[in-house]
Formats: sequence, C-alpha cells, structure tokens
Amino acid sequence: MSSCNSSIPQPSIFILAGIPGLQFSHVWFSVPFSLVFIVTVVGNVTILYIIREEKSLHEPMFLLLAMLSVVDLSLVSVTVPRMLAIFWIDAKEISFNACLTQMFLIPCFYVMESGILLAMAFDRFVAIWNPLRYTTILDNNMLLRMALAVLARTVAVLTPVPILAERLESFQTHVIAYSYCAYMAVVMIACGDISSHIFYGLMVIVASVGFDLFFISLSYGMILHAVFRIPSWEARGKALSTCGSHLCIIALFYSPVVFSVLAQIIGYHMAPHLQIIIDNLYFLVPPMVNPLIYGARTKQMKERVLRMFPCHKD
Repeated sequence: MSSCNSSIPQPSIFILAGIPGLQFSHVWFSVPFSLVFIVTVVGNVTILYIIREEKSLHEPMFLLLAMLSVVDLSLVSVTVPRMLAIFWIDAKEISFNACLTQMFLIPCFYVMESGILLAMAFDRFVAIWNPLRYTTILDNNMLLRMALAVLARTVAVLTPVPILAERLESFQTHVIAYSYCAYMAVVMIACGDISSHIFYGLMVIVASVGFDLFFISLSYGMILHAVFRIPSWEARGKALSTCGSHLCIIALFYSPVVFSVLAQIIGYHMAPHLQIIIDNLYFLVPPMVNPLIYGARTKQMKERVLRMFPCHKD
C-alpha cells in the first residue's frame, strides 16, 4: 500500500529526472551514451547489410542474428534519444501518452530479445544434436513460426502494461526518478494499493526472462552432455566454439537482470543512481556488443567485414 498525505491527479506531463543525484554530471554521461548509440547503430546496420548481401549467410543462425539486430536497433531507438535529450538540453518533460508508449515498447523489445536468444539456443541445440537434419528442422517455416511465437508471447505478456498504468488515478509526484518511463518506476510514485501491479511485474519477469533463461540453461546442459560424449578433443573444441558467441551474448544480456534480482533477494539496497545506471545497462550494452561479438567470433562474418575495407588483402 502506497499512501499519500497529499496527492495529485493523474498528470498530463511527467518529468524524467535522468540520473537522480548525478544531474550535474549529465553532460558527461551523454558522451558514453552517444558513443554507445553510434556504435550500436553502425554495428547492427552492418550486420543486417552483410546478411542481406551475402547469400551464404542465409542460414538459420544468421537469420536469427538479423532478427536480433532489428530488435536491438528498435530498443536503442526508443531509449537513447530520449536520454540524450535529457542530458544535453534538459528536455525532461514527457506527456502521459508518450510515457505509456515508452513503458510498453521498452520491455516489449527486451522480452523479444530474450525470446530470440532462446530461439538461438534451440538453433545451437539442433546443430549439435542433429547436424544432419539441421537445415531440414530449422527451415524458413520453422524460423517464421519461432518469430511469430516470440511476438505473440511479447504482446500477450505486456499488453496489460499501458492498461494498468492508465488506471492509476493519483500520484505522490509527477517526477519519475529515471531516465526513461519504466512501468515500476511510475507505479512506485502512485498512491493507493499497488500490490497487484508489483505482482504483475514479477509475473512478467517469470513468464519472459525466467522462462527463457530456464530453457536456455536446459538447452546448453543437453549440448554439453552431447559434446562431452564426443571422443575427440578437437571435435569437442570445434563443437563448443560454435556456441561461444551465443554464450557471450547470453552472459551480457542476463547478467544485469540476475544481479538486480539477487541484490533484492539478499536485501542489498543500492544507491538510486547506481540502480538506474545498472538498469540502463540492460538496454545499452547488449545491443552494442552483440554485433561486435558475432563480427569477431564468427568466421564468415569476420571475412565479409574485412572485405568491406579496400586496404584488406586476402
């Protein structure tokens, strides 16, 4: 129960605080944020261009990577420009409807990315367990069904977000202590009983990130079981190397979430500005690093990137 001695009705305008306690450093935060945005856009557009132009890359693993790049570009597009506007020109005002849109789209793209990572784990599972039927199992129809399943799960889980938020009638303040409109950040400044909102927020985490992480772990458990039954050490290393890029991306994507959840379980209360910085890492680091990891660790991608530079010699 969030009680208020004095409350305000649902405001038409919210104020995004940016990074509370570090407002004087906003201009400095804008430097890494803008660099991350540029690297993310260039990296993911390059990945999409290479996969589109290189016919040899029209196979399941790279088509899933293309889906990941599209979602990454969408995620940074709905978060970083607003953050930079706050840091550069102190544009902290956001309309209620724009806030609803942002609090729906940000978790949508995040949950989509989690679903694609699960699909990529399934891709690696099939490649290791049944390599002879790999292209038969993961044909274009299967990829389309997986993409539609990811989209349907996202819409089903997150459609209640703007509906529930719009029903919040009174607030303690119109200032949101975040650099973007986060559902739980808005809920926490609302007056009245917010227990149903907190329960729903936990259910979203369990039904998306928790579900995906469980089955990703299960997939890789079965992959490791299959790999360590291979008698040749060289063959084992080759099999594991095909999963290396995906494992790096999984570690980067889920680490901030796991860290935050564990911190809450053990009762560790972070400073508000530190919590917000870690939350921003959810949406900044994976989209930037994903194309770099695949570009560096995937032979076909690396060769195609190098051929883009005139100074490179075969």
